[in-house]
Amino acid sequence: MHLTDSEWAVMEVLWGGKRFALGEAAAALRESRGWNKNTVYTYLTRMAAKGLVSIDRGAARPYSAAVSRADCARAERGVLLERVYNGAAGDLIAAFLKESKLSRAETERLRRLLDEMEV
Repeated sequence: MHLTDSEWAVMEVLWGGKRFALGEAAAALRESRGWNKNTVYTYLTRMAAKGLVSIDRGAARPYSAAVSRADCARAERGVLLERVYNGAAGDLIAAFLKESKLSRAETERLRRLLDEMEV
């Protein structure tokens, strides 16, 4: 499941609450994307067809996320790992570590995680 930037924006709104009416979702996306209600409705219905959004037509607030943020993030990490690093997780981690400043606490947390994994 690969989400476009626009689909991420819609999902971020939906992950922020339990259920939404179209107007509520449109208001949130108007602020961040400048979209009108029709655009938001189009995205929601298309994303429902993909299994990303749940629509309960009998509810006052029919729209909710059908997939979790964690599941979408996991899928995106998998795509990045395969596309850029040919599945080599160590290379991905090394690249992030070389290009990022880690605090002492983050370094210790990473060490503990690696120790727990017995790497």
